[in-house]
Amino acid sequence: MFNFKSLSPRQVSAVLAFAISLLVALANLVLVKNWTIAMGSFLVLFLVSYLLIFYFLQQFIYRRIKLIYKFIYQTKASKREEFYNKYILPQKSIDEVKEDVEQWAEQREGEIELLRKNEAFRKEFLQNLAHEFKTPIFAIQGYVDTLLSGAMDNPDVRKKFLQNTSRNVDRLVNLMNDLDEISRLESGEQILYKQYFIIQTLIREVIESLSLNLVTKQVTVSIKKGCEGPTYVFADKEKIRQVLINLVENSAKYSKAGGSVVASVYTTDEFKVLIEISDDGIGIEEEHLPRIFERFYRTDKARSRDKGGTGLGLAICKHIIEAHGESMHVRSKTDVGTTIGFTLSAIREEEGSRNSNTHQPIP
Repeated sequence: MFNFKSLSPRQVSAVLAFAISLLVALANLVLVKNWTIAMGSFLVLFLVSYLLIFYFLQQFIYRRIKLIYKFIYQTKASKREEFYNKYILPQKSIDEVKEDVEQWAEQREGEIELLRKNEAFRKEFLQNLAHEFKTPIFAIQGYVDTLLSGAMDNPDVRKKFLQNTSRNVDRLVNLMNDLDEISRLESGEQILYKQYFIIQTLIREVIESLSLNLVTKQVTVSIKKGCEGPTYVFADKEKIRQVLINLVENSAKYSKAGGSVVASVYTTDEFKVLIEISDDGIGIEEEHLPRIFERFYRTDKARSRDKGGTGLGLAICKHIIEAHGESMHVRSKTDVGTTIGFTLSAIREEEGSRNSNTHQPIP
């Protein structure tokens, strides 16, 4: 079956010219009864009609195509570019135009979908941000109003309310500091001061600094047997300390009473080191795993706020690790525990191409 939809402008012109010429030639043959005149009229009319149809069809089609490109192109061509496109470059075929339009439509569809996701994320972020600020502010307002209403005259109540007010002020300060930290990390303003150091030594320092809180929560933290090191990494030591403190605190926070947190260090190859912090706590449901590194995202909002924190810790960790050009991952199962890990470079960036010794500290 002849498919007219797949014909090019030249083929359409030829078909129409052939049909017109054939009809005229047949009419001449019937009326004049001369094969020579009929054939001559057919050839002349076919040539003339083909050229005319093709010319006007081209003008009509490419005028419409030009309008299409005015919609899908965002850049405006200069006079020189218009002349070059019109007279020097070969005109695009219908199939090429079709491909351009389909590509533009897919790109626009992707942009629209991204805008929808960003809009939903923005709304959720603003709602969470407002809630995080509202909780301590309303608490402070309540304590101050109660004190001003007469409770200030009672020394015990006054001290208790002022202590609670101070804690909520500290929460606001921590929230502002964390937001400022994320803003600097996202904008690339945070400068990384990289150096060689033994990651196990840093882990032990973090455990020591958190020892009082860990004893209070009845949680033990240790380095996994066989991972004691020493393993050198090349990173910003203080930033990685911040990441480890956050991960260990989170693991201890959601561990069961008498639970344990284990730090593991693995040399994946001569270029990378994997560090993981694991606990045997309450775990995270699978549906929440893809989003735990989002700002203010909490798997259980009521329980998480009771545990304290700003809801920005894991987001900051992720930004710090990504600023090092590395990545974070999470594995978890409810009532089994959670493991959060990240990779670090074992060598300087400039040494990677030279494949130098990765376990030598900087002098």
